[in-house]
Amino acid sequence: MLHHKHVVVLLIVLLALSLACNKDEPEPTSTVSPSERAAPSPVGTSQTVLDKTFPVNATATYEFEIPSHAAMPHLHGMFESFTGQAKGPSDDSANIDFLILNQDQEADFANNRPSEALFTVEASHDQSVNFDLPTSLDHPVKYYLVFRNPDGKKSSKVVQANFRVDF
Repeated sequence: MLHHKHVVVLLIVLLALSLACNKDEPEPTSTVSPSERAAPSPVGTSQTVLDKTFPVNATATYEFEIPSHAAMPHLHGMFESFTGQAKGPSDDSANIDFLILNQDQEADFANNRPSEALFTVEASHDQSVNFDLPTSLDHPVKYYLVFRNPDGKKSSKVVQANFRVDF
């Protein structure tokens, strides 16, 4: 007949053997592509891209970023340009060019290389903009709002701009 002490020792040995046999198995390596991974979606949110008044001698560039997993980012807003100072004359003498560029296009633009733009408005002093940006997939994407004074430094212009992006 087993004594109480022997039963306890036997139970401890069985428990230790049981734990030793149940080692964690290594996790399988992921075969899911990065674009299929779940991540928080920015859908239903909005962010201010630009809300300011600023001078444009030659060009003024403003960078903004679309977060990853933005399925249908939509940029909307308006700008108005003035000759000399804010709320000065806003007519054809205040015309500027406006461009929306991706990262590669902005690099070409900054280095004076010919390039396309995602969106362009030429010779305008009062413009509303509504533009659907490409889907960002699994990584954030940078874009640039470029305001260009076609007269260069010969005439100072001031721009009042307000842009938002909805996701």
